Amino acid sequence: MYRWCTDEVEPQDRFDYWREVRAKGLFGVTAELEREQRTGFYGEFSLSQVGPGGLVELKASSYAVERSPSDINNAPSDSICVYQQLGGGGWFCGMRSSDFAIANGSFATSHTDLPYRTRPLGVSGFHLRILKIPVSGLATQDRRMRELAPKTFNDATLAPLLDACFADLGEAAAIEGSADAAPLVQALGHLALIERGIVRPGSRRGQAALRTARLSLARRLIARHLQDRDLAPSRVADLLGVSVRHLHMLFEVAERSFWQTVTEERLKRSRQLMREAPDRLIADIAAACGFESLATYYRVFNAAYGMAPGDFRARAAGGR
Repeated sequence: MYRWCTDEVEPQDRFDYWREVRAKGLFGVTAELEREQRTGFYGEFSLSQVGPGGLVELKASSYAVERSPSDINNAPSDSICVYQQLGGGGWFCGMRSSDFAIANGSFATSHTDLPYRTRPLGVSGFHLRILKIPVSGLATQDRRMRELAPKTFNDATLAPLLDACFADLGEAAAIEGSADAAPLVQALGHLALIERGIVRPGSRRGQAALRTARLSLARRLIARHLQDRDLAPSRVADLLGVSVRHLHMLFEVAERSFWQTVTEERLKRSRQLMREAPDRLIADIAAACGFESLATYYRVFNAAYGMAPGDFRARAAGGR
């Protein structure tokens, strides 16, 4: 993962460097900002290779961005971009389509080699993730992908699936060589193409994308409801909007079953709480993580790590 921010450049040079080296050289866009506003400019981003794609998370002060025909000629990409708005909101003009706003938490998609303009809606600036997938890196090959002008997602049922996949992809990107990245990239790309009507949900690729995304969301629903001692497949299936049988089918292709995933997440949360709250009673931590009793927690913890929770806490406190 490559990270960079404008703190590495003198204040008077920050926006010019961002515009010429980062915006134009790395992203293939033209950045503009009134000269009197440039002194206070700030920008940072991370860039990760994830499977066949590239994942960018960008935060920056407000400025205007354009991908013009000359930018496209100078830096053609032939890729699909899936955007996740993380803060404030953004305005897009696709030049071939109507203007639209993308709200915080929303998603949009486009082909990279169609011109557009964008800027933040508010003074807080940009904060978004961008997944850039070369058309050649997608299992689906369809000429219509090169005609995808920028457009926000309108299918609300896809939003939680996209959010879960983006979150998992961000975690996979932080682990060099993670095998989890490639299927998540394919899923995000094909979910975008489902939304744009290029991939059918019932097709082989559509079903594969939905399975990957639903498994990501199921795991995150489990993590979100760990404190519920009665957490059961039926509860997660209801939240996910699928049958219990379908939920178990999702976990059949995963490394761990539903119940193994629940136990692992509870143990992971308990370790986190022991590090963060060294004075909190272990019994309270066990209850907060959904274990039915302190005895069960000790038994499961010892089986997983070969030590008691108190011994783990002592080692963590000692920095070992």
